[in-house]
Amino acid sequence: MQPQNPQGQYYPSTSNIHPAFFLKNYLVRKKIFSFLGSAFHIYDANGQVVFYSKQKAFKLREDIRIYTGEDMQTEVLLIKARNIIDFSATYDVFDPRNNEKVGSLKRQGLASIVQDKWNILNAQDQQIGIIQEESLILGLVRRFVTNLIPQTYTGTINNVPVCEFKQNFNPFVVKINLDFSQDTNNWLDRRLGIAAAILLCAIEGKQAGA
Repeated sequence: MQPQNPQGQYYPSTSNIHPAFFLKNYLVRKKIFSFLGSAFHIYDANGQVVFYSKQKAFKLREDIRIYTGEDMQTEVLLIKARNIIDFSATYDVFDPRNNEKVGSLKRQGLASIVQDKWNILNAQDQQIGIIQEESLILGLVRRFVTNLIPQTYTGTINNVPVCEFKQNFNPFVVKINLDFSQDTNNWLDRRLGIAAAILLCAIEGKQAGA
């Protein structure tokens, strides 16, 4: 049996998980191509691209596939919305290399009107943690005054910080610095954390009308 963490989530078998999922720091960069959609580049601490994804414009049900490079030959992660245009959307995260559901990320729709908040779910749909925008005041300013103010999110499991998302923003490129260094017990599957960073980038510009 695999070891169990205090939240009841089993650590995954690491035998076939891509090694780039075991880093402590990432930079997620989203470039917007107008009506064509968006592209995501995910870099390691040395500035090397470790993952790549494209987000198509005007999709009713989000389906984001993450690859090891721009050639899009090796798919390592899939983020799929359960429903079409759901205010409190749940996104399931799969690892196609292992034919495995990693977990899910569920946006708290009503709460996110003023302060973005997501539930972290394990593969059995049990809540194990939360990702939350840090500042309520800045959240209100972003939604009702200007969205040019960068956000910071903290991910927690059992009220213990496990990751941090720090955003840098300009009108054309969204960047999120993802830091797992606080997760010394490895409670959060890095694949879920990376999926969360991509989703936070993907909804940028939409949440003002959430």
